[in-house]
Amino acid sequence: MESVSSPKFLSSLLLFLILSFLLALASASLASQGKALLQWKASLQSQGSLESWNLSTSPCNWTGITCNITHQGRRVIREIKLSQMGLAGTLNALNFSPLSSLVSLNLTFNNFYGSIPTTIAALSKLTSLDLCTNSFTGIIPLQIGSLTKINSLNLSDNQISGSIPPSLSNMTRLNFLYLFGNNLSGSVPEELGRLENLLELVISNNQLAGSIPPTLGNLTRLQELDCENNEISGSIPPELGNLVNLDILGLDNNNLTGFIPHSLGNLTKLNALYLWGNHLSGSIPPEIGNLVELTGLSLSQNSLMGSIPTSFGNLTKLNIMLLWGNHLSGTIPREIGNLVNLTNLDMSENHLNGSIPKSIGNLTKLKILYLFENQIFGSIPRELGNLTKLNSLWLNRNQISGPIPPSFGCLINLTDLILFNNRLSGSLPREFNNIINLKRLDLTNNNFSGHLPHDICKGGVLAHLTLNNNYFEGPIPKSLKNCTSLRRVRLEHNQLSGDISENLGVYPHLLYIDLSFNRLSGKLRPNWGGCHNLSFFGISNNKVTGNIPPEFGKLTQLQVLDLSSNNLLGEIPKDLSKLTHLYNLNLSSNQLVGEVHPEFGELYNLGTLDLSANQLIGRVPEQLGNCLKLYLLKLGKNHLNGSIPFQIGNLINLDDFLDLSHNSFTGEIPSQFGKLDKLQNLNLSHNELIGHVPHSLSDMIGLSSIDLSYNELEGPLPHSSIFQNAPVDWFIHNKGLCGAVKGLPSCGSFTTSKDDSTKHHKLLLLITIPGLGTLFLLFLFVVFALLILRRKKHARLVATIEFGGFSIWNFDGIDAYKGIIEATEDFDDKYCIGTGAYSSVYKALLPSGEFVAVKKFHPLEFENSPSMQTFWSEVQALTQIRHRNIVKLYGFCSSAQNKFLVYEYMERGSLANILQSEGALEFDWSKRIGVIKHIAYALSYMHHDCTPPLVHRDMTSNNVLLDSEYKACISDFGIARLLKPDSSNWSMLAGTRGYLAPELAYTMRVTEKCDVYSFGVIALEIVMGKHPGELIFALSSPIGKNTFLKDILDSRLSPPTTQVANELVTVVMTAFKCLDNSPHSRPTMQIVSQQLSIFKAQPNSQPLDMIKLCHLIDAKV
Repeated sequence: MESVSSPKFLSSLLLFLILSFLLALASASLASQGKALLQWKASLQSQGSLESWNLSTSPCNWTGITCNITHQGRRVIREIKLSQMGLAGTLNALNFSPLSSLVSLNLTFNNFYGSIPTTIAALSKLTSLDLCTNSFTGIIPLQIGSLTKINSLNLSDNQISGSIPPSLSNMTRLNFLYLFGNNLSGSVPEELGRLENLLELVISNNQLAGSIPPTLGNLTRLQELDCENNEISGSIPPELGNLVNLDILGLDNNNLTGFIPHSLGNLTKLNALYLWGNHLSGSIPPEIGNLVELTGLSLSQNSLMGSIPTSFGNLTKLNIMLLWGNHLSGTIPREIGNLVNLTNLDMSENHLNGSIPKSIGNLTKLKILYLFENQIFGSIPRELGNLTKLNSLWLNRNQISGPIPPSFGCLINLTDLILFNNRLSGSLPREFNNIINLKRLDLTNNNFSGHLPHDICKGGVLAHLTLNNNYFEGPIPKSLKNCTSLRRVRLEHNQLSGDISENLGVYPHLLYIDLSFNRLSGKLRPNWGGCHNLSFFGISNNKVTGNIPPEFGKLTQLQVLDLSSNNLLGEIPKDLSKLTHLYNLNLSSNQLVGEVHPEFGELYNLGTLDLSANQLIGRVPEQLGNCLKLYLLKLGKNHLNGSIPFQIGNLINLDDFLDLSHNSFTGEIPSQFGKLDKLQNLNLSHNELIGHVPHSLSDMIGLSSIDLSYNELEGPLPHSSIFQNAPVDWFIHNKGLCGAVKGLPSCGSFTTSKDDSTKHHKLLLLITIPGLGTLFLLFLFVVFALLILRRKKHARLVATIEFGGFSIWNFDGIDAYKGIIEATEDFDDKYCIGTGAYSSVYKALLPSGEFVAVKKFHPLEFENSPSMQTFWSEVQALTQIRHRNIVKLYGFCSSAQNKFLVYEYMERGSLANILQSEGALEFDWSKRIGVIKHIAYALSYMHHDCTPPLVHRDMTSNNVLLDSEYKACISDFGIARLLKPDSSNWSMLAGTRGYLAPELAYTMRVTEKCDVYSFGVIALEIVMGKHPGELIFALSSPIGKNTFLKDILDSRLSPPTTQVANELVTVVMTAFKCLDNSPHSRPTMQIVSQQLSIFKAQPNSQPLDMIKLCHLIDAKV
C-alpha cells in the first residue's frame, strides 16, 4: 500500500480541493443570480408563468432561463427570454450586477412599465436587448451606450420619450437598432453615422424633428432605413445615394421639402421606396428608373410636377406604384404597360391629360387602377377588358367620352366601378350583366342612355348603385327587387319609368334611396316600412299614386322624406309624427286631403316642412310652434282656415321661407311674427286677413320679400325699409293699405267721413290754421334766438336726428356732451382703444351706466379736409340705415373744438384683433360661420334694401366689430358711397390694400361688386385665421388650386365636425365666387346671403380631407 504522504496522493488531494472550491464558487454565483431574479419576481404585479422560479430548483431549470458553463467551469445564466409571459411590473427591483454574464435579455410582449434603469449598463456582455411591445416610459438612459458588445437593440412599441442619446454611437458592433413606435422627439443624432456595422435602422412612428443627418450616408452596409411617420423636415440628403446595399428606404409621412435627389438612382438593390406624404417638389428624377429591383414605389401626396418618366418602364418587378395627389402633368407613358407585375396602380389627383394608353391592358395582374381626378380625355380603351383580376376601377372626374366597351364584361372580379363626372355616353353593354361581383357602381353625371342591365344585381352583393343625372330610361331592373345587399341607391334625374310597386322590395341594409325626377308610376307599398335603417327616401317629381302607407312611421332613422310633386291621395298618416329624427318633410304638390296633425309638433328636429299645393283643410295646429329648428315652412295653396296661430312666431330660426298664401286664413297677422328676424321671405297673400299690418314686422330685419296682397288689410304700413322700398304688387287688393309705397295712397290722404260734418271741419280748419301758423312762426323765432345764444356758450351738438324714418338715441345734447367729455377725461389716451388715419376711438362709461364707443376725428384746419369729408360721410350713411348687423350710431357732435360720433360699444373689438390674438381659440367654427353670415346679411341690406344702394368701399376685418355674443356689426362708413342712379359713381381710389377689388385699379368705378370682392377676402380670412393674400395669389397656378381645403383651415382650431364641415365647404365655395376677377361674374350679396342661409341642408359627397380647392372653385353654388 502506498504511503499517504506519497507525491501522487498529495497531487490528487490538491486537485480535489481546487475542484471543490470552484464548484462551491460556481454554486455561489448561480445562487446570487437566482436570488436577484426571485427578488425581482416578488415585485411583479402579475407573475404570469413563473411558477418554476423557486428555491427548490436550480435557476438553470427555470422557465425562460438558459445557463452556460464558463471556461472556469462556472455555471451562469446566459439568456433570459420571457416573451409573451403575461408579466406586469417594473425593472426597478431587478439587480443587474449579479447578471453580468448575461448576453441576451428578451422581455417582449408583456406589460412592463416605468423607466429603463440606468443600472442596466452593468450587463457589459450583453449582445441582444429586446424590450419591445411593453409600456416603458421615461427616456433612453445615456448609460445604455456603454453596452459596447451589443449587436441588436430593440426598444420599439413602448411609450419612451425624450431624444435619441448620441451615446448609442458607442455601440459600434450594432447591426439592428429598432426604436419605432415611441414618443421620441428631437433630431436624429448625426453620431449615428458612426455605426458602420448597422444593417437596419428603424426609428419610425415617433415625433422626431429636424433634418436627416447627411452622416447616415456613411452606413454603407445598411439594408433598411425607416424614418416614416415623424416630423422630420429639410431636404433628402444626396448622401443617401451612398447606401448601395439598401433594400428598404422609408421616409414617408414627414415634412420633407426640396427635390428628390438624383443620387437615389444609385440604390440598385432597393426593393421599396416610400417618400409619400411630404412636401417634395420638382420633377421625378428619371434615374428612379434604374431601380430595377423595386417592388413598391410610393411618391404620392407631395407637390411633384412634370411628367412621369418613361424610364419607369424599366421597373418590371413593381407590384405597387402610387403617384397620386401630386401636380404631375403630361400623358401617361405607354411604357407603363411594361410593368406586368403591377397589382396596384394609382395616379389619381394629378393633372395628367391625353388618353388612357392601350398598353395598360398588358397589366393582367392588376387589381386596383385609380386614374380619377385628372384631365384625361378620349375613350376607354377596350384593352382594359384584359384586366380580368381587376377589383377596383376608378376613372371619375375626368373628361372621358364615348361608351363603356363591351370588353368590360370580362372583368368578372370587378367590385368597384366608379366613372362619375365624365362625358361618357351610350347604352351600357349587354355584357355588363357578367360583372356579378359588383358591389359599387357609380356612373353619376354622364350622358348614358338606354335601359339599365336587367341582371345588375345578379351576384347579390351590390351595395352602392348611383346612376343619377343621366338619361337612362325604361323600368327599374327586376333583379333589384331581391337585392337585399343594397345600402345606397341614387337613380334621380333620369327618364326611368314603370311601376315601382313591382320592381322594388325590402332592403334591411338600405340607408339612402332617391328616385326623384323620373317617370315612375305605381303605389308606395307598405313593405317600405321594413327598411329600418333608411335615413333618406326621395321619390319626388314622378307619377306615383295612392296613399302614403302608415308603415312609413316605422322608419325611425329617417331624416329626409320627399314625396313631393306626385299624385298621392288620402290623408297624411299620423304615424309620420313618430319620425323624431326627421329633418326634411316635403309632401307638396300632391292631392292630399284632411288636416295637419297636431302631433307633427313633436318633430323637434324638423328643419323643412313643405305641405303646400295640396287640398288640406282645417286649422294650422298651434303645436307647430314647437318645431323650433324649422327654417322653412310652406303651407300655401291649400284650403286651410281659421286664424294663423301666434305660436308660429316662436319659430325664430325660420330664415328661408314662410308661405301661408292661397288659403282661407282669417283674423289678424300675429304681432309675434316680429320675432322672426332671420326670415327672408314671407308670403301671406290670397287669404282673408283683416286689420292693420303689425308695426312689429319692422323688426323682421332679414326680410327681402313680403307679399300681403289679396287680403282685407287696412291702415298704414310699418316704417321700415322693406316696406318703404317694396313694389306695390306686394300690397294690392286689400281694403285700405296706405304708406310710402309708390302706387299706394299716402296715409294723410284718407278722410274720415263725407257727411255734413266735413263742411264744419273745413270751416274750423280755415279759422284755426292761420292762428296756428302765426303761433308756429313766433315759436320758430324764439327757438332760433335761443339757438344763437346757446351757440355762443356751447358746442353745436346734434343729439337727436329725424332722418330716414327713425330717431337716433334721444337724449339731451348738452348733458350727453358733458358726460362724454367727463367719461373720457377730455379724451385722455388711457381711454383710447384704437387709432386710424382720421380718427381715434375711445371707450366711455356714461352716467347712465352704459358703455359707448366715441370716435373722435383728428382736428384739421380746413372744413373740406379728408377728415371732415369722412365725418359727414359716416353721419350721412348711418342716419339712413338700420340693421342688426350694422353698428348703431347713437349721436354725433360737430363743434369748433370737437367732432365725434357716439356708437354702440362692441365688447370684443374688431374681427382682425380676435383672429390675431389668443381669442381666436374661443372663436370656434360655428361662431366664425355665424360672423360670416352676419356680414353677408348686412351687406345684402345695404346693397338691396337701401334706396339708393349703399356701398361700404372699405370692408376689412378691422371694420367688423363683435359683441360679447359674437354678433358681428359692420362699422366705419367714412368712405361709404350712395350709388345714385343719375351718377357715374366714379371715384378716387379708396379702401384698404388686400381687400380692394382688382377692377378698381383701372376703372375707378365704385359698384356693389367691390364690396362683394372684399366680403370674399374676409370670409377666407375668418376660415384661415389670417389674411388670404398669398392663397389668392396662389390660386392663379395649378399648385394653388390643388391645395387641400383642410390645409388652409385655421390650424389653431380642432377639425370641424361633419355638420360644420358641410357649412365650411359652402362658405369657402361662396367666397371663391366672390373673388372672381370679373365683377359681372360675382354673385350679388343678396344671393350670397341666401346661399349661406340654406347651406345647412346640403351634405357633402366627399369627406373634408379629400376636398381640394379646385373642386370648390369650379363648383356651382
